[in-house]
Amino acid sequence: MNFRRILLYNLLGVALVTTWWLPRFLVWSSVDDAIFWFFNQFITTDYPNWTTILAALNTRAFDKAMFVLLVVMLYLAMKRDPQGSWLKWGAIGLVMTVTALVLQTLVHHVMTYRHASPTAMLDHVNRLSELTRLPAKDAASSSFPSDHGLMAMIFAAFMWRFADRLVAWAATALVMLVCAPRIMVGAHWVSDVSVGALSIALIALPWVLCTPLVSSAVHGLVRLSNRLAVCASRRHRKAHCD
Repeated sequence: MNFRRILLYNLLGVALVTTWWLPRFLVWSSVDDAIFWFFNQFITTDYPNWTTILAALNTRAFDKAMFVLLVVMLYLAMKRDPQGSWLKWGAIGLVMTVTALVLQTLVHHVMTYRHASPTAMLDHVNRLSELTRLPAKDAASSSFPSDHGLMAMIFAAFMWRFADRLVAWAATALVMLVCAPRIMVGAHWVSDVSVGALSIALIALPWVLCTPLVSSAVHGLVRLSNRLAVCASRRHRKAHCD
């Protein structure tokens, strides 16, 4: 168990929340407004190609494509692992999924603060949904913290823990690919990702990934799978002999 690393990540997470929460620190409000209005000025009929691209990047079809890419990266991580196996990486995937579900549930039940996306809060904004026929999401009544951002960060963190550097950096780039379109269209503030999702990841994930918990869970699932396979094989032999 690496307490120093856990403490470092936790302090970074707390520092992020502090810079956003204390009234005297207005930097995130300025950053949020500046980035939103910068991209919002291009969501007009004057930029049809750009609005079409943005719309495509904010559909459920794109979300599904990102999930497929995630699975491909998980497969690539397994193939590049000298000790990789279907059982090992299947167990990693299962533990990662359970971690994501538990953390998401805790966030939704424990966190009481919520706010809407900029397109739902501000007046006189350009709405992408008014310029395209694609079913693009450009607003949210509750955008803090970013669920998509947190899930992508969980995946990236697990890749940094178990995969090689190439896959880990690719997973980090995936976080940007998942989050950027939603920020550019106004479905999220920058702070929904850089403060909300990232601070949660920095505070919670080290207690999973920097402790024996995750390795024990993965190894336990692998051992359980091997035992079940042995039992199934014995039953098959017995049935065949009978």
